[in-house]
Amino acid sequence: MRNALAFAAVLAFSLTALGAAPAIAAPCKDAKGKFVKCPPPAKPVVVRCKDAKGKFAKCGAPGAKPV
Repeated sequence: MRNALAFAAVLAFSLTALGAAPAIAAPCKDAKGKFVKCPPPAKPVVVRCKDAKGKFAKCGAPGAKPV
């Protein structure tokens, strides 16, 4: 009984792992299905603000303007 339960667990894990692999690789393929270099992830744009004196300040502060 233990062997059957262990076999079922290994089988379920392997089927799950095989099903997830194509979904991960899909964005790095072209229309013909060939692998291409994946684009780098986009870096978040950081908005900084300065006050009237030219010092960095929180963007929600009165008088602060984006740089």
